[in-house]
Amino acid sequence: MTPGNAAAYVVDCPTGLAGDMLLAACLDLGVPPEVIHAPLRELGFENAYVLRVEEARNGGLRGLRVDVEGRDPHPSHRHWGELRQRIGNAVLAPSLQARVLSVFTALADAEAAVHGIPADQVHFHEVGAIDSLVDVVGVCAAMEHLQPLSIWCVPPPAGRGSVATAHGRLPVPAPAVLELARRHGVQLRWGDDWPEAELTTPTGLALMAVLADGFGWPDQLAPELVGTGLGHRQLDRPNLLRLIRQHPQPPVETSQPRWQDLIIQEAWIDDVSAEALAWLIQQLRDAGALDVACCPLQMKKGRPGTAVTALVLPDQAADLRRIWWRDSPTLGLRERRQGRWVLPRRGGVLHTPWGELAAKQVLKPDGTQSVKPERDALQQLAQRAGLSPETLWQQLSQDTLEFNAQQEWTC
Repeated sequence: MTPGNAAAYVVDCPTGLAGDMLLAACLDLGVPPEVIHAPLRELGFENAYVLRVEEARNGGLRGLRVDVEGRDPHPSHRHWGELRQRIGNAVLAPSLQARVLSVFTALADAEAAVHGIPADQVHFHEVGAIDSLVDVVGVCAAMEHLQPLSIWCVPPPAGRGSVATAHGRLPVPAPAVLELARRHGVQLRWGDDWPEAELTTPTGLALMAVLADGFGWPDQLAPELVGTGLGHRQLDRPNLLRLIRQHPQPPVETSQPRWQDLIIQEAWIDDVSAEALAWLIQQLRDAGALDVACCPLQMKKGRPGTAVTALVLPDQAADLRRIWWRDSPTLGLRERRQGRWVLPRRGGVLHTPWGELAAKQVLKPDGTQSVKPERDALQQLAQRAGLSPETLWQQLSQDTLEFNAQQEWTC
């Protein structure tokens, strides 16, 4: 596998998230071991560990299992502040350095919160024992190598019971796992149908909280390659994690209309001022809503109200939902899946006697093309010409104006 073949990835974790399982899955997918070792050398840890990789089976299914053995029988207990300085001073690729620091920062902040201490005082064994160091640096380096277009992580199960730690036995989910989930908005699967064990570790969740683009189930699964990382614990089911490389999507045909999946978000509001309503609409548009429309209606008890409807891309629905809760008084928000056919279009300029006019060219299914000016640009040009926008466009429409495309066709 070469770094240039970028693709989308899915992390399927039916028995939880752990750093060693993620690392093993990356290696099983074809990441060369040297990709893992090189940044650890730069950090000065080349003699601090031995990485053992073996093909094994768990619950009858094959995969790779990794073991990180520390060479120092009495490792020093560094603080996070010291480790952060070491990472910051290392000669690493800037993007890799940023990823490693982000993961350890997330982990240290969570540990600091649950122990009630400053993050810089978090002990090395909590955020940087040698196995965690190898897991974090190794997985971050593997992702640098794979260059994923996106990473989607299936919500991990937390497990149940208790786990032995340096602080004694702690309940599962471990406090740091709960804190990471809270801070990063991760939903953990939980219940008495899961094995009595720690299934998701702080290191594993910190890695995905930083590296993944989101948590959930992808709409489609088109596996091209699968890397399987095995856990060490024997459960009542195969203990594994799968890193799935998706087949590249075929190029979109931009000469024909394209179907676009959408979510319609709508609320009926009767207890807000016109100014507050205008603010809500602007906030929704600024946050990525494709369009926002309002319609007057009569609500219960004869009160006048307004139906506010937003057209939203599915991956932006959660962010816009937060704006509804923050900037409107509505107690409920309707959502429904919908879609639309979108014609190919491209941006460019029209050359007029008064200067250039930004416009959009549209390609129709019968092959004909139409051009429509951008309204703001038309108004500015009309002011220059001393005409109304409608009069100016009427005059320009009678001429054969050259459209100079500045973008490729897109839907």
